[in-house]
Amino acid sequence: MKLKNILITVDDIEEAKKFYHDLFGLDVLLDSDDNVILMEGLVLQERKMWGNFLQQEIIPENNACELYFEERDIEAFAQKLKELYPSIHYLNLLTTYSWGQKVLRFYDPSGNLIEVGTPNFS
Repeated sequence: MKLKNILITVDDIEEAKKFYHDLFGLDVLLDSDDNVILMEGLVLQERKMWGNFLQQEIIPENNACELYFEERDIEAFAQKLKELYPSIHYLNLLTTYSWGQKVLRFYDPSGNLIEVGTPNFS
């Protein structure tokens, strides 16, 4: 068995495609309107469509999971995030943990939690 994709729900597909391309360089592999597959196996689906499919309420900023990215030059990434998305909602600003890893946590425009950390824990 092989994990193929991770699906997150978004309020606005176009806004989400731009966000994930601008910050993480994830290009669109397949675009079928309410369902978009990006590089690295990230799938974006309109929240309304997903909620209708599940017949459940979809709750943004629920902190039940996060997307994790690694970035060597995290200070430059933090500056890029601040410049491109000045009103982004942070869970925590750039923090250095006791084991040496630097981490930044924030929500995408649809309330999905994202963590960006340095790859080396030294």
